Amino acid sequence: MGLREALQTKVLTADGAMGTLLYSYGLDYCHEEMNLTRPELIEKIHSEYIAAGADVIQTNTYGANAIKLARYGLESQVKEINEAAIKIAKKAVQSGDQFIIGSIGGILGVRKSDTTLNEILTTVREQAEILIDGQIDGILLETYYDFEELTETLKLLRTMTDIPIIAQVSMSEPGVLLNGIKLNDALLELENIGADIVGVNCRLGPYHTIQALETVELPKKAYLSAYPNASLLDIEEGRVIYESEVDYFARAALELRNQGVRLIGGCCGTTPKHIEAVKKQLSNLKPIEQKRTKPEKEVLIREPEPRNTEPLHEKVKRERSVIIELDTPRHLEVDAFVEGAKVLYKEGADIIMMADNSLASPRVSNIAMGAILKQHGIRSMPHITCRDRNLIGLQSHLMGLNALELHDILAVTGDPTKVGDFPGATSVYDVSSMELITLIKQLNEGISFSGKALRKKANFSVAAAFNPNVRVLDRAVSRLEKKIEHGADYFISQPVYSKEKIVEIYEATRELEAPIYIGIMPLTSFRSAEFLHHEVPGIKLSDEVLERMKACDGDKDREAEEGIAIAKELLDTATQYFNGIYLITPFLRYDFTLQLMQYIKQLDEETKGVKVNG
Repeated sequence: MGLREALQTKVLTADGAMGTLLYSYGLDYCHEEMNLTRPELIEKIHSEYIAAGADVIQTNTYGANAIKLARYGLESQVKEINEAAIKIAKKAVQSGDQFIIGSIGGILGVRKSDTTLNEILTTVREQAEILIDGQIDGILLETYYDFEELTETLKLLRTMTDIPIIAQVSMSEPGVLLNGIKLNDALLELENIGADIVGVNCRLGPYHTIQALETVELPKKAYLSAYPNASLLDIEEGRVIYESEVDYFARAALELRNQGVRLIGGCCGTTPKHIEAVKKQLSNLKPIEQKRTKPEKEVLIREPEPRNTEPLHEKVKRERSVIIELDTPRHLEVDAFVEGAKVLYKEGADIIMMADNSLASPRVSNIAMGAILKQHGIRSMPHITCRDRNLIGLQSHLMGLNALELHDILAVTGDPTKVGDFPGATSVYDVSSMELITLIKQLNEGISFSGKALRKKANFSVAAAFNPNVRVLDRAVSRLEKKIEHGADYFISQPVYSKEKIVEIYEATRELEAPIYIGIMPLTSFRSAEFLHHEVPGIKLSDEVLERMKACDGDKDREAEEGIAIAKELLDTATQYFNGIYLITPFLRYDFTLQLMQYIKQLDEETKGVKVNG
């Protein structure tokens, strides 16, 4: 009798966590490598679950793929590790009648750009071929947060084998996936693709797992599975722990059965004691054939209030638009900043842009300064970096910006902390700028990063950074195309110091659907020019510009005049090819920026029309 046939008439008990037990033994390195280095320990854990009553055990192969093993330099040992895992599991079962399923774990979470889907599918194929050749009883796809990764993996495996496949999603919020799709809809899609068993595992404890499954219909062809965590996790003396009484977990297993689940195991925090209690609770119980689903509570997502300002990416497509960057102070005196913003905005700037602790040095919060500028009737655009905030902080920050009606933002990855005032500070980087753009656009749909409805849509216009100061411009343009796919509305470039480079940028980007603001930053001295050229990431000056500034070295007035002259020459070219101009104010010298704004007006009056990139 196979796994599918057994589930027709029985509720089966699966095993619990492998990593939790290994972690409890003080073993926190690559658990899959232990198939080779500690096979007796892996067999012992399998045997303990079997003795506890598990009908189904999974191979110790959750992370036994080339991508995950590469973190430990073990990517060349995929075959050996997976084959050893199968051998150990079969030895533990021996003459028993337990089913052995091969575990394949999800790779993508919120962060997606590190590994492409094609790379994932290639490594899945490699691992799956080994597991299938090992003549196991089924494959378990577990802990998948990214639904596209799971569906594409399932499609691939269904072309490779007819053995049972269990496809399980993981949720951050009960009943909904990260992308906002409802659990019931997700499981139905997995069933239609060809999964024999569909369900959930990890992240949530029994209470929320049951809550999520109350809204799930019984599949027509597949069966339901659930592997909840023992509880919500806690941290005690630096170690992850799960507080859960086995009796409580067993009672939850009974409720899972009442929700139609036929394969019940455990994920993080569960032990053989939990599985023993589940087995006793479920002994001799038949699976239910019908259930009444709990109606899902519909959350009305309101449309955002209409903006009282036109998004810049719309305006710049038809006419001149100027963005001014004015960094917030590195001290507590903000009057000069506010005064500069007033002058530049009155002169005709469309928006005042504020970096987010540029060069990893603390400055007055740009969200606070944005609120202050708004009180003065000044439209502002804060940068948001991925460096300083985890996902919780990023979403909270964005929700605050939306509440303040600061709808124009630039999403950037951010300079690493080691370049700034506190080199020992932690760089977070939960996501890259590309994923951040996607998440911001998800907020525009009224959906949290976790997939939960937010009752109202945000209304952000999202700019992305563009560094054209690279050897191979085509590669930089390819990154722009990827950022457009992630949802970028327009781009703002690093400062450019060559007229030829401006023309090259125009030719390379003219077919892009998203407009570009070209960055121009006046130089204040030869020393600052050398600093920018040699030390600031993403900025390169031409030899001609460096020589011109060097010729003025030591004469502050001449250096300032030459810096302005160079910027004006660059504007002569930039305004011919781009509607969008991005002026970066150096060291709060807004008098420099004011001169350049006036020069742009003069050029536009002379030409009576401008060209548009793309």
